[in-house]
Amino acid sequence: MGGKKEKRTCIYNILSHGQGQTESAGMMLAVRLKPGDFVAMYGDLGAGKTSFVRGVARIIAPDCFVSSPTYTIVNEYGEGSGRLCHFDMYRIDGEDDLESIGFSDYTDCIVIAEWCEKIPFALPRKRYEVHISRVADDDRMILIEYVES
Repeated sequence: MGGKKEKRTCIYNILSHGQGQTESAGMMLAVRLKPGDFVAMYGDLGAGKTSFVRGVARIIAPDCFVSSPTYTIVNEYGEGSGRLCHFDMYRIDGEDDLESIGFSDYTDCIVIAEWCEKIPFALPRKRYEVHISRVADDDRMILIEYVES
């Protein structure tokens, strides 16, 4: 008893048949996003997380080239209210690592973070969650939810 209740609202549940449709799913979410929003992404290596972010960027920062931030930890795209900050949390091992990259300072942009299973302690109370799972070679199930905890 007394545990935290979490409210989840399904926004989209999409079966993608390739990279183009995964990008389109990202575009569908992008039209809802505004500065200060946080998108937590979950999915195995090669699931299509960066393809999804590429779709978001097509709407938020259309002139940018999106690549995985695996080695840089964060890539920033666009400017002002159209700024998208794309994190890869795979190499993050705790709160000290997040602090060292200035993670808490990214409040005036749209934040999309891959590998959020590594940072459950740092997720905002209100956020979007994107779960991508492989169902066949090129097919993915993409579940997009809005979460309030």
